[in-house]
Amino acid sequence: MAKKPLTTKNTLLLIWNTINFIRKLIINIVFFPILILVLIVGIVALSTEDELRIESGSALVLDLSGNLVDQARRVDPFTQLMRQGNQNSEDTEVLLSDVLYVIENATHDERIGAIVLDLGNMRAGISKLTAVGEALKGFRESGKKVVAIGDWYGRSQYFLASYADEIYLNPRGEVFIDGYAAYNLYFKSALEKLKVNTHVFRVGTYKSAVEPYIRDDMSPAAREATQLLIDDLWGSYADTVAKNRGIETSELVLDADTYLARLDANDGDSAALAVKQRWVDALMSDEAFRSAMVELVGEDKEEHSFRQVGFHEYHKLVKPQPQFMPVDSVGVIVAKGTILNGFQAPGDIGGKSTSQLIRDARFDDSIKALVLRVDSPGGSAFASEEIRQELLALKAAGKPVVVSMGSMAASGGYWISASADYIYATPTTLTGSIGIFGLMTTFEDSLAAIGVHADGVATSEWAAHSPFRPLSPKLESAIQRNIERGYKEFITLVANERDMTLEQVDAIAQGRVWSGKKALDLGLVDEIGDMPQALAKAAELAGMATFDIQLIEQQMSPEELFIQEMFASASAWLPQQTQQSDVVQSLLRVWTRTLQEIARFDDPKGVYLYCEYCQLQ
Repeated sequence: MAKKPLTTKNTLLLIWNTINFIRKLIINIVFFPILILVLIVGIVALSTEDELRIESGSALVLDLSGNLVDQARRVDPFTQLMRQGNQNSEDTEVLLSDVLYVIENATHDERIGAIVLDLGNMRAGISKLTAVGEALKGFRESGKKVVAIGDWYGRSQYFLASYADEIYLNPRGEVFIDGYAAYNLYFKSALEKLKVNTHVFRVGTYKSAVEPYIRDDMSPAAREATQLLIDDLWGSYADTVAKNRGIETSELVLDADTYLARLDANDGDSAALAVKQRWVDALMSDEAFRSAMVELVGEDKEEHSFRQVGFHEYHKLVKPQPQFMPVDSVGVIVAKGTILNGFQAPGDIGGKSTSQLIRDARFDDSIKALVLRVDSPGGSAFASEEIRQELLALKAAGKPVVVSMGSMAASGGYWISASADYIYATPTTLTGSIGIFGLMTTFEDSLAAIGVHADGVATSEWAAHSPFRPLSPKLESAIQRNIERGYKEFITLVANERDMTLEQVDAIAQGRVWSGKKALDLGLVDEIGDMPQALAKAAELAGMATFDIQLIEQQMSPEELFIQEMFASASAWLPQQTQQSDVVQSLLRVWTRTLQEIARFDDPKGVYLYCEYCQLQ
C-alpha cells in the first residue's frame, strides 16, 4: 500500500488527533471511578424511576442554557454526562425542535398555566429565536402567561424575553443590547514575518473568506457589503423588539453620550435605567420573584418554591413515542454545520452520510416529500455537489423537495438548496455568498530561514508539488482555471434553477451575503417562512391532505440507546460538582479549536464554497 503523503492538512490532523487522544486519556484516568459509579447508579435509576407528576396550573421553566441548534452533535454518553449541570459550557446544545414541541404541547396542556423564561446562558441566532418567539405568542394567545426573569440580559436573551408578558430583572442586574458587529483577525503581516507563502485562488469580489490571509484589514468591497448586511439584520431585530415592548427602535441602543447621561441621571444604577427605558417591567430579587410566582401558579411546599416543571423533565414526559407502523409522511433531514466529505457524525454535513439519508428517503415508500433543513455556511464544493445530485435523484423519483433555511444557508449551503422545488428563508437568514475559492500555503521560505531545504526528483512537475516547495506557476494557473470553472458552474446552476440569466446571477453573486428578506427580493428564495410553512408546502406539492412528520437521521444502535438513557437517568443522582468537572477540556479547548477547524477542510480539489461572515448568526 502506498504511503500517504504528509501534507499541511495531514500534519494538522496528526496534531489534533494526538491532542484529542491525550485529552481523552487524562479524562478517562481521572473519571474512571466515576464511570463505574454511573453504571451502577444508572441501572438502579432506570429500574426505579417514577413518572413525573405535574400539579395543575404549574409553571414550565424554560431553562435554555447552551447553544440553540437544529441538530445536536453526537458525543459519547460519558462526555455528555460531564457537561450536564455546567451551564457555562460552550458545548452544551439544545434542539430547537424540542423547544418548539415543548411550547406547543404546553399550550394545550391544562397542567401548565405559565411559562418562565430563564435565559441566562442561552446562545442562538435571531432566526431560531424568532421561531421560539412565535411559539410563545401562540402560548400567550391561549390565555396563558409568559414571564422572563434574569440577572442579566444580552442581545439574544433580551430578544426572546421581549415576547414575554412581563420582563423582570435582578436589582443588581443589567440589560446590555449592543447591536451587531463583524470583526475578524487578519494575518498577512504575521504570515510574512513567518515567511509563510499564501496562495489564494478565488472568483467573487465579495468572497471575503480568504481576506484574513492576504490582507491586514477588511477590503472596501467586503466592508460595504457587510455593513449593509448587519444594518439589515439589526433592522429586523430592532423592529421586532420595539413592537413587542411598545417602544421606539431608537430607544434600544443609545449612543454613548446619551447612555452615560441617562446612567448618571439614575445615579449610575443600570438596573434602574432599564426600568426607566421600559426595557424591563420591574426589578425583582429571586425571593420576590418566587413569591410572585407562588401567587400566580401556587406553592410547592415540599420544594419551598412555586409549582413548576423544568424544560428537560417536561420534554422527557411528553415527547412523542416512535411509530412502528409506516404512515404517509413528509420526511425531514437536517443539514447543519460545515459541509465535509465522507461520513460525518450529526452536527456536520457529510457528502456521503447526508447523501445516504436522502437515499433512504427515496427508497422509503412512506416518505412522499422531503423538507431539507439547511443551517450551514458551506464547505467542500465536491461534497456539496454530491448532496445536490442525490436530491435530484429524489426529485426524479417523484418526491418533491422543499428547503427550509435556518440561521444560514450560504455558499455551499445555498448550492445544496438551489435545486429544491421551493425555498423558504427567514427574514434574517444569511444566504447567497455565491462564490468559490481555493487556498494553499507553502513553507519553503520559513524552512530556508532556519537552514532547511527541500530537494529531490519526480516523474512530472505535478508530482513535485509539496507544501515545502514553491508552487509552480503552471500549477497556479491550473488551480485558478479550476476555480473559475467552479464559479461558472455555480452561477449557471443558480440561473437554471431560479429562472434567471447568467448576467442577473453574476450581478448578485460575487460571493456577496444577503439576508433572507433581501434574497426574496433578488429571487434567490421563493418565500419568507420557517419549518411549519415548509412542511405544509411539501405536503401540498405531494398532494397530501393529511400527513405525519418523519425525522430521517443517523440511527443509534439499541446498545447505544440503552447506554445513553442510563447515563441520562444517572446524571440526576450524581453530585453537582462531578457533573461540572470540565477543567481538562476547558484548558485545551481554546488552542485546539483552531487546529481542529482548519484540519476539517477536506475538499479533494481544495475548492471551497464557504461563507466567513455567516458566523454572525
